[in-house]
Amino acid sequence: MNRSSNLTDLEEQYGAHNYHPLPVVLAEGDGAWVTDTEGRRYLDWLAAYSAVNFGHRNPRLVAAAHAQLDRLTLASRAFRTDALGPFLSGLAELCGKDAVLPMNTGAEAVETAIKAARKWGYTRKGVAEGKARIVVFDGNFHGRTTTIVGFSSDEDSRAGFGPFAPGFDSVPYGDIEALEAAIGPDTVAVLVEPVQGEAGVIVPPAGWLAGVRGLCDDNNVLMIADEIQSGLGRTGYTFACEREQVVPDVYLLGKALGGGILAISAVAADREVMDVFTPGTHGSTFGGNPLAAAVGSEVVAMLATGEWQRRARDLGKYLEGALAGLDGSRIDAIRVCGLWAGVDLAEGGPTAREVCERMAAKGVLCKETHQRTVRIAPPLVIEPTEIDLGVAALAEAIKG
Repeated sequence: MNRSSNLTDLEEQYGAHNYHPLPVVLAEGDGAWVTDTEGRRYLDWLAAYSAVNFGHRNPRLVAAAHAQLDRLTLASRAFRTDALGPFLSGLAELCGKDAVLPMNTGAEAVETAIKAARKWGYTRKGVAEGKARIVVFDGNFHGRTTTIVGFSSDEDSRAGFGPFAPGFDSVPYGDIEALEAAIGPDTVAVLVEPVQGEAGVIVPPAGWLAGVRGLCDDNNVLMIADEIQSGLGRTGYTFACEREQVVPDVYLLGKALGGGILAISAVAADREVMDVFTPGTHGSTFGGNPLAAAVGSEVVAMLATGEWQRRARDLGKYLEGALAGLDGSRIDAIRVCGLWAGVDLAEGGPTAREVCERMAAKGVLCKETHQRTVRIAPPLVIEPTEIDLGVAALAEAIKG
């Protein structure tokens, strides 16, 4: 594939201003490194928005996929296979929940949770039909379906896609008083990212998540934790909610659940919530398909040891120390949560996109968000020396 012609095609189709100059095709992976079709290697500080936690082409995950592919008849949940049961039971145990409903993408998991919360409100809480409301937070990112972008505060995501579904109330992230004021008798759920990833790795104030849990308990409201980016080891814990010993009513998972190989997501909850779905009321053609279930089972087994969570915590401390050496005059703020960081660039210097383009030219892949924030999310297999390499590239890119 010719990279330059492919770039031209992408720019014509989507507009040059939306195209990020990363390798068009990643031909092979090696730990925290990827290689494009022209043979150039890049250190991955992007991890496909946290979809890759265990390194590129992790041998355990590749072996699980190969073994299942050799036995595969159909990549559909229509026929029950021996791969699904172990995946569901293993993930339920990891989450400490009674039931798991597998889907394919993060947005599907969020949509599933919205449906479940509303029906739970009508059938369990006694909210009048059509009146259910869900509280969300400013700066959120939960996906790109029309329902989800309808309660986004990002106009780039919303503009031109209305009309939007009603029933959502948005309040400032981290503001417990605003949340308390927003909860009313028709509120059925609070949908929250324990750490806001797309917003720039925004970590809420200490005690805030516990406060959210308390308000949900006091008002008979479901706490739904979107851990699609923050979950499965990224923050140094299996779930970012564990940073405050908080257990939500519903976990939303995805991205790293497929190990970077296959698309898979899941909703995990207790039966009191999940059993609002009855045969025919919800489903997915490919949710829980044998290939995804086999890989997902291996991901769960890897996380069950706690090794990857500890590694993310330890390397996160190393990353935080390395980032502290950046030129303070060019940085407004640095936030680190496990092996995940947001670096806010000072006004007057290069934009975050310019910095990421310069880093790509130096062989390090990174991603900008909201013009002035560089997001860092390397695979958990990265080594300290590779963190040093990435920080050095970031420092040079910020200088210009």
